[in-house]
Amino acid sequence: MATTLADREARLAFRLLAPTALIVMAVVLFPVAWNLWLSLKPIGLADLRGDALFRLDLGFDNYRTVIQDPDFSGVCLTTLIYAGLGSGLSILLGLAAALLVHGEFKGRGLLRGLFISPYIAPVVAVTFAWSFILDPQLGLVNRLAMDWGLWHRPIPFLSQQGWETDLWGWTVYLPLALISVILFEGWRYFPFAFLFILARLQAIDEDLYLAARVDGAGPLQRFRHVTLPQLYTVLANLFLFRFIWTVNKFDDIFLLTRGQAGTKVLTVSVYEHAFGRFDIGAGSALAMLLFALLTLFLVAYFRWIVREAESFL
Repeated sequence: MATTLADREARLAFRLLAPTALIVMAVVLFPVAWNLWLSLKPIGLADLRGDALFRLDLGFDNYRTVIQDPDFSGVCLTTLIYAGLGSGLSILLGLAAALLVHGEFKGRGLLRGLFISPYIAPVVAVTFAWSFILDPQLGLVNRLAMDWGLWHRPIPFLSQQGWETDLWGWTVYLPLALISVILFEGWRYFPFAFLFILARLQAIDEDLYLAARVDGAGPLQRFRHVTLPQLYTVLANLFLFRFIWTVNKFDDIFLLTRGQAGTKVLTVSVYEHAFGRFDIGAGSALAMLLFALLTLFLVAYFRWIVREAESFL
């Protein structure tokens, strides 16, 4: 039976894609499948070198252990708060920075380079700097605040879980350590959003702003009705990427607080199960639950947020 040109091209396309597909399966799918296998087995760190890995003693005991942990719901809530607020703050700071350097002025290139520096600096260096600045005894923040009379005793920003303060006669409880790591997250990763938003700002047609000025629109109206619609898709995609990466973040919180003082997130909990308690099965089960959480977020994102972005445009 003779084959058409389209059939030959289709077979050629499959052959060309086969190496990439195999690499993806090896690099992505195999680790996920292996982690799923470990999550179904009662296995510890010492069992990784024996034949226990290949026994068919499968079950859901690891998942029950993780879910029945009294800290599980609190850790999930902390993870969502940390990822959501940290991602949102980094995007807001990136938007503000992009708007600041969008226009022409002297020294704009230098300021752009300074804005990128938090993202390219080694994470160990910047976490050490923040730990030193926020230190209750030697930190610059506490020293300046006490000199200016803002408060009268040092505040351990990274080691105190909560802090109560009076605000216009109301007693407000602040999760101090969690707020500190969220601020670090926003500061550390706003250059990523800054670069994407600035690139999109520079691609907006100036005729749109000219038409808005002719219609009598002020700066805020131009930002709301011209700039934001042009940035909506970029902002939505940035939040998707930053949320996924922040949920998977381990090094920032571990270096700042070790997950103490109400800052334990799912990645730190995975580390504690796997290498603190030497329970590889429970750690793998928690990692699979984290994978499921991100999958649900992706489904919700593509069903509602992307649809909203398309209707907004």
